[in-house]
Amino acid sequence: MIKVLFICHGNICRSTLAQSLMTYMVKERGIEDMFEIDSAATSTEEIGNPPHYGTVRKLKEEGIPLVPHRARRMLRRDYEYYDYLIGMDTANIRNMTRIAEGDPQRKIYKMLEFAGSSADVADPWYTGDFEATYRDVKAGLEGFLKQLGL
Repeated sequence: MIKVLFICHGNICRSTLAQSLMTYMVKERGIEDMFEIDSAATSTEEIGNPPHYGTVRKLKEEGIPLVPHRARRMLRRDYEYYDYLIGMDTANIRNMTRIAEGDPQRKIYKMLEFAGSSADVADPWYTGDFEATYRDVKAGLEGFLKQLGL
């Protein structure tokens, strides 16, 4: 079982989009039983809130089912539990590393690393551009699955 946690600032836009898209992608490949997929925030601002309406709308446009989720904060124990903790931007990585009290097992990654880029995933909370965010997340997930040999 490969355990993956997607993380962004509030856990209502980018990380929930990644959670739903990754769930869809592995199901389409018939390998969903190989994965446990979740998402979390580095902040407490949105705790308990559902995914952002822009995320819900974009997933619907793409024909991808929304994974039911309520925002939660990443905890120290998540670092021990998950195999991959994938943040969306540089600030997320910094905060994830702080919450985890370091990254001695090298489990923390930035999403677009898997697409061969050091760029941040566009944050639609500020840009309103869920299309760009979707493209970024999809590219990162395709690269991640390729790296896993799947």
